Amino acid sequence: MDIETAFILLFVVAAAVAIVVQRARLPYTVALVLAGLVLGAVHLFPAPELTKSLLFSVFLPGLIFEAAFHIDSRELRESWMTIFSLAVPGVIASTALIAAVLTPIVDALGLAPGFNWKHAVVFGALISATDPVAVVALFRNMGAPRRLTTLLDAESLLNDGTAIVFFTLSLALLADASTSASHLAVQFVSVVGVGAVVGAVIGAGTSLLVRQIDDPMIEITLTTIAAYGSFVTAETLQTSGVIATVVAGVLCGNMGARTGMSPSTRVASETFWQYVAFALNSVVFLLIGFEVQLPTLLASWLPILVAYVVVTAGRGLVIVAGRALLGLTRERFPWRWSIVLTWGGLRGALPMVLVLSLPSSFPYRELLVSMTFGVALLSILVHGLTMPSLLARLGIVTEQTGRMAYELRSGRLQAAAAALRELDRMAEMRSAAPDVLSSLREEYRGTVAAEEEALQALTTAEPRGRDVQRLRRHLLVTERDQVMRAFREGALGRKTQERLLADIDARLLNVESDEGPRDERQAGNR
Repeated sequence: MDIETAFILLFVVAAAVAIVVQRARLPYTVALVLAGLVLGAVHLFPAPELTKSLLFSVFLPGLIFEAAFHIDSRELRESWMTIFSLAVPGVIASTALIAAVLTPIVDALGLAPGFNWKHAVVFGALISATDPVAVVALFRNMGAPRRLTTLLDAESLLNDGTAIVFFTLSLALLADASTSASHLAVQFVSVVGVGAVVGAVIGAGTSLLVRQIDDPMIEITLTTIAAYGSFVTAETLQTSGVIATVVAGVLCGNMGARTGMSPSTRVASETFWQYVAFALNSVVFLLIGFEVQLPTLLASWLPILVAYVVVTAGRGLVIVAGRALLGLTRERFPWRWSIVLTWGGLRGALPMVLVLSLPSSFPYRELLVSMTFGVALLSILVHGLTMPSLLARLGIVTEQTGRMAYELRSGRLQAAAAALRELDRMAEMRSAAPDVLSSLREEYRGTVAAEEEALQALTTAEPRGRDVQRLRRHLLVTERDQVMRAFREGALGRKTQERLLADIDARLLNVESDEGPRDERQAGNR
């Protein structure tokens, strides 16, 4: 089977999974991994191998740029100390903790005779990259505090870059015992710093070009060039492509999109990048499922379990220490968030690809591969599936019950109203006896009255706010459709259509950015 056919089949599976999870309470990415596991086990069709080249040239730049593109620079400024501490010192501390704890445990259990701290440092560096896409989507759907979502999302963007750099440096340390810590520190600052400069130059240049152009297709193309161009340029200069793409994405999303794009272009651009993220995430999480060989992992269950516990505990200690250090600053956050940040540190494709990039002659390569794949699979499945109940138990999404009750009443009211409309149609068509129709009409009117009374009693602000936002969005989309229909029928000229659409899109953006009541600041002070 050629690679084109394989990718088409992967998209078919992704679409089918997306349709299924709309009706099931299951995170989309978790469902993709499960689908990949099943398809890989039955060998229904061969999937492309998830190589470092494929991940770095196709998936990583697009996914990182999309996430950075949608991060508000104001929110980054408000939480920059927390994000930086988790992404740089946090990765260093996590790597050191994993190496310090894992080495004696592996030796005591006799899992790998000769396994030393340098091998554990390599594992700690590659496993430190987090991929919380599965839980970030849940956060947004369940109404978790926006700052918590930003912390988890922005941290993962930066720690991808720092983890890759530390992984490279750890290999250099293993190969050359004479390499000093100061030399590694200088290398790290150089690689990250130059990568940030590359991203800043390309991101700022793209944003300035966007301000001079008023053509959605060209502006979207420029953002695509910024995404992949910043990554490729930085990697060519042997610096951090991930850091370059993060910086370029933040600049394009704030200086470019928010101030340089017209409302219509911004809507089109955000829609484009949302689809790119959906498509790339769909394929990469399916390929994760295909890559995992369950029999091999089951045979290595003990080292995988040890690694999973050590990695999770190490992240927890880093998060707790970070919270303690930030406790006296304005960026302090509730202790409950520490649990969520620990549990939300899922491992995804990047650690798996990094461990597969180790040469076949690397000592204990198979052990590291098994531990990495096992930790990634456990974190995606266990953490992804249990996150909703964890958020509810911690009281972080306390409005969930009220919102569900409101939506249930609203759904019953809509269904009863639809039945009344159908009864009116049946009466007009004389399709049933008048007394029967009258009796049923009274029954449904009673249902409508009861549900309206129940809705009136539900005074929770959050469900009502979401309902208003949903209705405003629906009405604006209806307006947009009518304008486009009028243009196609010749009732409006192109200039008039563009002006009307720009006005509607501006109002639509206001609705999308309206976050409603928020209590993050109050929560941060508790």
